[in-house]
Amino acid sequence: MKLFGRKPDIVDTNEVKVDEILTRGVEDVFVKESLRKKLLSGKVLRVKLGIDPTSASIHLGRATLLHKLRKFQDLGHIAVLIVGDFTAQIGDASDKLDKRPMLDASKVTENLKNYKEIIGKVINVDRAEFVYNSDWLAKLGFAEICRLAETFSVQQMSARRNFKDRFDKGEEVSLREFMYPLMQGYDSVAVKADIEIGGFDQLFNLKAGRLIQKQYAMPEQDILTTQMLEGTDGRKMSSSWGNVINITDAPNEMFGKVMSLRDELITKYFLLCTDVSLAEIAEMEKSLTGGENPRNLKVCLAKEIVELYHGSAFAEAAVINFENTFKKGGIPDDTQEVGVTSGTALVDVLLANGVVKSKTEFRRLVEEGAVSEVRGEAIISADFMVTKDVTLKIGKKRFLKVMVK
Repeated sequence: MKLFGRKPDIVDTNEVKVDEILTRGVEDVFVKESLRKKLLSGKVLRVKLGIDPTSASIHLGRATLLHKLRKFQDLGHIAVLIVGDFTAQIGDASDKLDKRPMLDASKVTENLKNYKEIIGKVINVDRAEFVYNSDWLAKLGFAEICRLAETFSVQQMSARRNFKDRFDKGEEVSLREFMYPLMQGYDSVAVKADIEIGGFDQLFNLKAGRLIQKQYAMPEQDILTTQMLEGTDGRKMSSSWGNVINITDAPNEMFGKVMSLRDELITKYFLLCTDVSLAEIAEMEKSLTGGENPRNLKVCLAKEIVELYHGSAFAEAAVINFENTFKKGGIPDDTQEVGVTSGTALVDVLLANGVVKSKTEFRRLVEEGAVSEVRGEAIISADFMVTKDVTLKIGKKRFLKVMVK
């Protein structure tokens, strides 16, 4: 087994900082008193976070964990970032309502192209252990896998909520899906983790790390889980559902997505996605209760998030662009422009450029009056043909310039 190591940092044991790490955006800590004691002891801890590259981007929901890892890093602890290039192929069933297919190895490789650079937007990758779990998981033999499998019973796996729900519906659950927690737990053995952080939906997998470390006669890691972040449609943010705000989104796109969030998510986003102080967030909650227009705070939120990932100049420009586009009836500066032949069906143009996902979606938008010419009439026919240059608004925030060749 490969061992990792780096020169320890000087650890900051400031109680205020430690308590904020253990509470801000945190759902649960297991075991809290143990972890707090370790953080105040001055001991350099190995803090593990695993991310499977199931898509080429990282959304704000995943980024909340990276920011938490960065806070541990800032206190002087060792950030161990595990890229799950092996586990991504297997598939984590934690938040899935049905069977998750295996991911092709070539797709994982494609997703990994800019992963380190993207993660470097949040954590200091030069001061972290940046490792890939294929380095050890791909080498496990059947004897070692059987040793791991001995950690859990079929009854324990079957009682897991999402598996139980599927069993009750008569749906298939693959043995492969049972293996995922074992692999994530073995990661903790491989990197000698003192702490593992993850989303609250990962709790079963995180606790598996403790059990497997115990089986390998290692001290059991403490666990910190963060609150789940809702996406643009109010459901849990997930690449599978397409309700994501990616940290690589262009500034104007990122700003617009944040502005489309439900009002009740404003303070939660400030809490999980920014470094705005808890005192300021409390003041915002009070102002909303007192009648403050949520839109004003949402503009501040969008600006904070864009600035975090793109810098202040782009954040300022995004504010101006949004105001010009949505308040003054203009169009975004970066509106996509496409060329077509006269007589092309509009639905085919939108499908080819990824503006809509299906003809059914296009038909629904037309029926709702959500497809129109900018400063013009709504398009009322799903059979609309493009015969002249036209700038379109689709839904609330999608624009497209269609130019006839």
